[in-house]
Amino acid sequence: MDIVKGIRFISLICFLHSLSTTGGHVHYDYVGDFVHYLLKSVMSSPKINPLYPQSERIVEKSTHDFIVVGAGPTGSVIANRLTEIPNWSVLLLESGEEAHIISDVPFLCGAMEFTDYNWGYKSEPQQGFCRGCTGGRMELPSGNVLGGSSIINYMIYVRGNRVDYDRWAAKGNPGWSFDEVFPYFLKFEDAHISRSDEEYHHKGGFLTVSDVPYRTKAAKAYVKAAQEAGHAYTDYNGAQQLGVSYVQGTLRDGGRCSSEKAFLRPIRNRRNVKIQTGSRVEKILIDPQTKRAYGVKYSRRGRIHYAFARKEVIVTAGPLNSPQLLMLSGIGPQEHLQDLDIPVIQNLPVGITMYDHATYPGIVFRLNDSISFNDLATSLSNPSFYLEYMGGKGPITSLGGVEVMTYIRTNVSMDPEPSYPDMELFMIGGSINTDFGVIYRKIFNIPSEIYDKIWRPLEGQYVYSVLPMLVHPKSKGYIKLKSKNPYDAPKFFANYLSDPDNIDVKTFIAAIREVQKINANPAMQKYGSTLVDTPLPGCENEMFNTDRYWECCLRTLIGSLYHQVATCKMGPKSDPEAVVDPRLKVYGIKGLRVAGISVIPHPVTAHTVGPAYMIGEKAADIIKEDWKHEIRIMN
Repeated sequence: MDIVKGIRFISLICFLHSLSTTGGHVHYDYVGDFVHYLLKSVMSSPKINPLYPQSERIVEKSTHDFIVVGAGPTGSVIANRLTEIPNWSVLLLESGEEAHIISDVPFLCGAMEFTDYNWGYKSEPQQGFCRGCTGGRMELPSGNVLGGSSIINYMIYVRGNRVDYDRWAAKGNPGWSFDEVFPYFLKFEDAHISRSDEEYHHKGGFLTVSDVPYRTKAAKAYVKAAQEAGHAYTDYNGAQQLGVSYVQGTLRDGGRCSSEKAFLRPIRNRRNVKIQTGSRVEKILIDPQTKRAYGVKYSRRGRIHYAFARKEVIVTAGPLNSPQLLMLSGIGPQEHLQDLDIPVIQNLPVGITMYDHATYPGIVFRLNDSISFNDLATSLSNPSFYLEYMGGKGPITSLGGVEVMTYIRTNVSMDPEPSYPDMELFMIGGSINTDFGVIYRKIFNIPSEIYDKIWRPLEGQYVYSVLPMLVHPKSKGYIKLKSKNPYDAPKFFANYLSDPDNIDVKTFIAAIREVQKINANPAMQKYGSTLVDTPLPGCENEMFNTDRYWECCLRTLIGSLYHQVATCKMGPKSDPEAVVDPRLKVYGIKGLRVAGISVIPHPVTAHTVGPAYMIGEKAADIIKEDWKHEIRIMN
């Protein structure tokens, strides 16, 4: 971090600190809007020595061997690996711009969702969930920046379970079993984990994965309490996922390690790669007669440009934008495209399936000792915190407060595999009130009347919270275009908690009971840890802590972890929901692949950035193998 950037960073912290301590209390709507304005102003300031100046040299019509659409984790890996072949040229197009240095600060990750680095998508209002959310809608963050969602996520690194990948392969997708994908996880990893199964990790890869340097006393007490409740300490990226452990993050020296930093920055001066920001792809160019993709049409600063691909177009625009781009290009459900007057080139079930990981933010425990994050002022008023951060340590390295992961198998699970979790519990050394409702409240679209009732009375108090995440939902949603205008956001129907047997709700409630069981153990009771029992507005008519009460809560406030999968689902040709084959080729279209978490056929026991990197590594090898005859000729 150079001196100018350091001064900017500290200036921002001072602004936040002054806001958080004004009069001892804050009006969160006013302060929140001001903070968002401040962040936007800082990040939109002119770049000092931009890392990708070549992005400004635009040719209206250019030709390349490969065009990669989207510079998130998967696209960044593919661009890196394909340009290892010196005679191959790659154009990487990204709709967003370079990220500001502020995005490196782990503690501020939640704030990144309220900048131009996020597309700002929301789910459509539906009955059955989010009844108490503002407008009945959930936030669906998605990265619109060089580095994609790895710039705005919480940096939580989880590969997933062996069963996830073995079942992926068993569904007719050869090459995607755990034993076949595991080497790719190892390939990109540079691990710095203190308590790990060493044979499951690797040093020397592009992506740094490490322990979080800072841990609250509450996190340490929670880990001990979970062990007292029967959960073994484990490396959840090792031999056994079930159990409790401190979170592993994509951190380098205490700062965010994004896909841009890990995979693009090292290759930005390669002569055979062009990394172009601010380039919004509007359409894949496909010959309707031969059904071959031969390029893309994109806009940049008000001008239309065309880029042509000698070999392939590879769509890595994420689980929300990849299906949108396919449908805008004439690849999708025939009836839907015809309704929007989009010429149909290939009738495929794009967007008809969308799974996601849901979480509930309302399980909060009050503590009688200063062992957690107290409030934003406490975290930002100590000058030593900034000095610690400059050295890669201290509270500011926290992943937005996320500290501990517990993978459990509830008594609701009917899965025949005993080692397969059905819930993840992630412990936060604070709660929605920790920042006075400035950011966290808005992440979950919690209206002021609910915040004022539940969280405002907790401001300035010591609390911790546990958020259960449903890792294998039975409910599934879908995506539709709003119009054929590429600048209209798609319509996202999440369909949470809609499975006819109510298994998703029952699994959530079983997880809430396990959280209470963990909290009841001596390690937490030492600090008088007590469940906050203020009834959630809208659920006052249900008896507190009954199953009916918790179901009401789940249907009132719920959020997305933005882990959508299967929107461009991988599967054999016999799968009626499949869009791409096991080699990532779009069915019926030559020269076009889709890569990224959009192809994953079912929800995995992971935070999806890890699988996104793995898919990038495997995709690059698949592409090299498919063009190996040419590589041999060049050599």
